[in-house]
Amino acid sequence: MGKLGLFKARHLVSRTSIGAEWETIQRYKNLNMRDAIIHTLNAVNYETPRMPQTSAWSKTLGNRNSMARQRNMQRMAKTEGKAIQNWWANHMLTTKSPFLERMTLFWHNHFPSNIDGTKQPSALLEQNQTLRRHALGNYGNLLFAISKDPAMLLYLDGYKNVKEDPNENFARELLELFTLGGTHYYSERDIKEAARAFTGWSIDDRTGKYRFRPELHDRGIKTFMGKRGNFTGEDILKILLKHPRTAETIAEKMWSEFINTSRPNPGYTRQWAQIFRNSNYDIKTLLMAVLGSDAFWHPSNMGGLIKSPVELTIGTMRALPYRLRTNNLSHNLSLMGQSLFAHPSVKGWDGGESWISTQSLMRRSGILTNLTRGNLRKTNDARMMQHMPNCSDEELITWLLPVTPLNPLPTEPGRQRLVRALVLDPAYQVS
Repeated sequence: MGKLGLFKARHLVSRTSIGAEWETIQRYKNLNMRDAIIHTLNAVNYETPRMPQTSAWSKTLGNRNSMARQRNMQRMAKTEGKAIQNWWANHMLTTKSPFLERMTLFWHNHFPSNIDGTKQPSALLEQNQTLRRHALGNYGNLLFAISKDPAMLLYLDGYKNVKEDPNENFARELLELFTLGGTHYYSERDIKEAARAFTGWSIDDRTGKYRFRPELHDRGIKTFMGKRGNFTGEDILKILLKHPRTAETIAEKMWSEFINTSRPNPGYTRQWAQIFRNSNYDIKTLLMAVLGSDAFWHPSNMGGLIKSPVELTIGTMRALPYRLRTNNLSHNLSLMGQSLFAHPSVKGWDGGESWISTQSLMRRSGILTNLTRGNLRKTNDARMMQHMPNCSDEELITWLLPVTPLNPLPTEPGRQRLVRALVLDPAYQVS
């Protein structure tokens, strides 16, 4: 198995990091494929910086009783929501474990909860920590943790689910989005029976932590996915984890995240799903199969993913000596359609071609124009270029673009001019 070389190393880093950092590419180019992937999966530091201060749960949970308190709660959520958005955006910019943050963002989109739906920034911070803790661990453990997560219980009304009046919101999204991934794999009755099983899953008013309230739980016999029993919520999750479609759903999402936004190739995703199930849902084992597949390395899939706003903005700032003011970072992401902790719906961000519209393309180009001007570091381009790697123009092009540039390159010499042209080229919008 030969060395990756610059082009393939760049492909692996751009797909598994946040930005194609030159130093990482240089380390990987002399490794073979397997060793580079193993290093990617294992070079992870789970520590996160100090989180922003948010209002204590006990001061906010009960504030749903009056209009005045609800308005106060909304103002608090808006102010503190911006704080946690900026916190995560800046952590993605400075982290030494960008693959871990990329996977945390991946699960954040798989299990979306938003500020408007929860009004609890403190709960969203806790959920973010849960996602990071399990991001490269075990999907079964992650599913159990998120199902009892206070932010999720708030967002999908799980805390309102009681035996006298079952609420089906969480059960519906659990089946449709988090596990089976399609309405033709289950029935409306399955949703209703699952909702009954999750009754009593609630939140402690004082601590803001998960609390099971047995007096609100339906202890009757339930029929779910062809099985009959006195099922609890935990039983439902176990049944879903045994269903082949759950592993296939995650494998298909991995295809869209790492391979291409075209329809997933079942020849690959079913094989990955089987590997995933055989490993008892070990996420690293699945990722090893995905990143080591022929599909990942096929030339037709290189440059086949449109960069998300996070990849485009934060990735550029990580790879190149350019900066935006950090207190505006999350705001710029929101303008391009990727507002952290604020998904447009329970389905999360659609990704892929949805990142590109007439309006968003202008904003994406505007951000890159501002970045390459270097005006926000109050320094000149010449000084910025001192932080660039010492490489040839050909290596620079291979580093920054996954495909051939679409626009003519500058004919006049100068590293500053070339870098600016490459970053503003349409080919820079893809990875």
